[in-house]
Amino acid sequence: MNITKTKTFNATITLGLEVGYSEELYNKEYLLNELQAYQKLRIDEVGIYLSASISECDIVLSGQIEKHLKLEFINYPKFPLELEVFKKEILELGSYLLNRMKQNRTVIVFSDETIMLEIDEAIDPRI
Repeated sequence: MNITKTKTFNATITLGLEVGYSEELYNKEYLLNELQAYQKLRIDEVGIYLSASISECDIVLSGQIEKHLKLEFINYPKFPLELEVFKKEILELGSYLLNRMKQNRTVIVFSDETIMLEIDEAIDPRI
């Protein structure tokens, strides 16, 4: 058995399943298809492999309860990346999915910092 170690980096992108603030929902498969299309593009273009673990969750804030999908990434030892490359790739993926999922904002949590990507300052009226 081979044992491979790499530097630990992780990231989480949490994306809403609601189209804008409309209460109309995407299904999970839509996001999975968008993610896989992006993964294939990065693999074909530059050999970047971003394996994701996907789980369902709810974001709750005051009157808002919104279905979300949480995408978790690690610096996978089979395809290790340097920290700067890992972060850049996750940020670009987050931006891509933000637009494809018609979200106003998303937060990306790295082990060492949290970054919010925001289209505009509009707030869900249920908050």
